[in-house]
Amino acid sequence: MAEKVFDLLDEMEIKPGSFTLAILFKACAELANDRAIKIGRKLLDDMPENFRNYVVVLTSAMHMLMKFGDVQSAERIFRSNKKKDIITYNAIIK
Repeated sequence: MAEKVFDLLDEMEIKPGSFTLAILFKACAELANDRAIKIGRKLLDDMPENFRNYVVVLTSAMHMLMKFGDVQSAERIFRSNKKKDIITYNAIIK
């Protein structure tokens, strides 16, 4: 299923919104294969600056990075997040 999401993403000519981006990060985390890691990192690099204020997006990104084994990047996002909640802490602990 997640692979189909990536195929659809490749076909889209528009940038995903904040909630779509959170779902895409979740799909990348679930697959965690080479393609998912590449797509997840690109989505994170291309993420609009204003999305960095949305706890749902940041938590999804941290969860994805932790699944990729990139603890350092996940911790960087965690430290930059000004609106931490229990879900945010849970994402960084995993």
